[in-house]
Amino acid sequence: QVQLVESGGGLVQAGGSLRLSCAASGRTFSNYDMAWFRQAPGRGREFTAAISWSGGTTSYEDSVKGRFTISRDNAKNTTYLQMRNLRPEDTGVYYCAQDALRKSLLLRNARYEYWGQGTQVTVSS
Repeated sequence: QVQLVESGGGLVQAGGSLRLSCAASGRTFSNYDMAWFRQAPGRGREFTAAISWSGGTTSYEDSVKGRFTISRDNAKNTTYLQMRNLRPEDTGVYYCAQDALRKSLLLRNARYEYWGQGTQVTVSS
């Protein structure tokens, strides 16, 4: 049974930084693309960033390029989202997700079947 547990959210002022973590268990972590999605108040869940199973390829939503960095440590079964220069519009619940398929390399187009419970990020202006 796959479990994803996010941590690291909180309240930060605009221009600040946060690092989110997602600890995974239940499958061989290094075989699966991972992603972060976010859901702003009143909006649907949106793709934010993804990383390939090896860590060699990443993909970002346009508004976070240059500010967010996704990474993973396969030895620790953990993926991270480093967020810098945060803006009020980055506010929302951030979810990590794991691809259903092994080594798909589909990144933002993958079928993310497993989800964490989410962690709240609030950016004040």
